[in-house]
Amino acid sequence: MREEEKKEIKVMALEYFQKAGIILSLKEKENMEITDLGLNDFRKTGLALVVYVNNSRYCAKEMILLPNQTCPEHRHPDNDGMEGKRETFRCRYGKVFLYTEGKRVNNPKTHPPASDEKYYTAYHEIILLPGDQYTISKNTLHWFQAGDEGAVISEFSSPSDDASDFFTDPRIKRVSHD
Repeated sequence: MREEEKKEIKVMALEYFQKAGIILSLKEKENMEITDLGLNDFRKTGLALVVYVNNSRYCAKEMILLPNQTCPEHRHPDNDGMEGKRETFRCRYGKVFLYTEGKRVNNPKTHPPASDEKYYTAYHEIILLPGDQYTISKNTLHWFQAGDEGAVISEFSSPSDDASDFFTDPRIKRVSHD
């Protein structure tokens, strides 16, 4: 992704934080991560995120999804003696369509990105509106997508180790950003 495009996306992400009433420090704004997960189509698949803290006991971060943008299916397995990440998502702005393992919904409200459907298997649908939250257990396949107005999601979790995340799409490249 070009640096100019990352700057444009950062400006949009900051507008979403403002809509959600979330105030960031200058350092947090500067350290915002913009990732297309190696798929080179950020507006379809990717996210912007700010990590407040990630240590050996807990992690807290904010995630921004643009309208109808998807964070692809993945899970957080145990790795190298460390238990897989358990995370709670809390919707702060917009609408989040969260899909996990479990009873498949017959008529999902949204769908994986076009031409990527073969990499999505979890279809138990949870819809999060501002103030709603949901906890995902470790090693549970999940993916999520913003509604038409985009979304801001707070994540509270056990330690985050991005490098050990398992994505069902083998094209995805994710590296650790602490």
